[in-house]
Amino acid sequence: MSKAVKMADIAEKLGVSTVTVSKALNGQKGVSEELRQRIRETAGELGYRFPASVKSQGESLTVGVLMSEVYIAKYETFYWEFYQKILAEAAKRNCFVLLEVLSADAEKARPDVKLLREQRIDGLIVLGALSDGYLAPLQKSCHVPMVYLDFYSGRAGEYSIISNSFYGSYLMTCHLLEKGHRKIAFVGTPLATDSITDRYLGFRKAMMERGAEVREDWIIPDRDQPRRCFEKLVLPQTLPSAFVCNCDQTAAAVIRALEERGVSVPEQVSVVGYDDYLYPGLCSVALTTYAVDMGKMAGRSVEVLTRMIRGGTYRGGVSTLEVVEGRLVERDSVREWTEDAQEAKV
Repeated sequence: MSKAVKMADIAEKLGVSTVTVSKALNGQKGVSEELRQRIRETAGELGYRFPASVKSQGESLTVGVLMSEVYIAKYETFYWEFYQKILAEAAKRNCFVLLEVLSADAEKARPDVKLLREQRIDGLIVLGALSDGYLAPLQKSCHVPMVYLDFYSGRAGEYSIISNSFYGSYLMTCHLLEKGHRKIAFVGTPLATDSITDRYLGFRKAMMERGAEVREDWIIPDRDQPRRCFEKLVLPQTLPSAFVCNCDQTAAAVIRALEERGVSVPEQVSVVGYDDYLYPGLCSVALTTYAVDMGKMAGRSVEVLTRMIRGGTYRGGVSTLEVVEGRLVERDSVREWTEDAQEAKV
């Protein structure tokens, strides 16, 4: 069986970039008509297979989903739920979905996505952040349109769909401030991921606007690896009146740590999260949180990708970063600050 021709082979023959070849073959802007024609002719001469060129509007497409095993290694995870949403949205658009789970060892190696190598898909959704050392060569070698879902890297040529981490965390912090809280901690490791960093900055903006002090000992790390939260958190000896947590899993860990110290939520300390997704039994308190609109994000990822596959020059907004709003969900983990609650803490 002869080796499959890739976009990189066409790019090498013509002395252009793989990105240029991708734009030319997918009908995107940024390539002159003369060069576009040369690229198409060379692709034909080399025997390049056009995944979408034989697909009419009524024909079904096959969408690949690439996800790290870290995201599904424990419990029924947030990202597994996300994948189920993608399946539902793809079915509405007459698309098939194939999943490939990336092992930790494979992520350290040169990208070798089986779905791409075997030319089984027309487009790829990367669900959840992968290491930059893996993503950069993947983007260069990928011969089909690709969308990043629930993360971004700032690399030229990518299309990312994310929730509004900055505003979501800002909204949750403002909610606590409106309840009278001034001594508020942030739980999350800034710079561990782009989303945690954005949530930290949203927290700081809300605190700065209200003139509330941000104590450095109340910026509490929740992980030493980007995608692995601590099972047990170390909280400061002097407690704030409230915690803004970068995700619901971390919020549940904060509540467990408080309960171990004999501190009651929300009677003595309030806690908010982000995601609106927790495996049943992980948290003893119904959590106030920022609900991510997984259905809309999944739908947009499939919609954008299918338009790209069919040769559209699709762009949502002014850049390749599309932000989907969520909403605040009030439950039982927050109460108004009172002096009695402050004095009762241990």
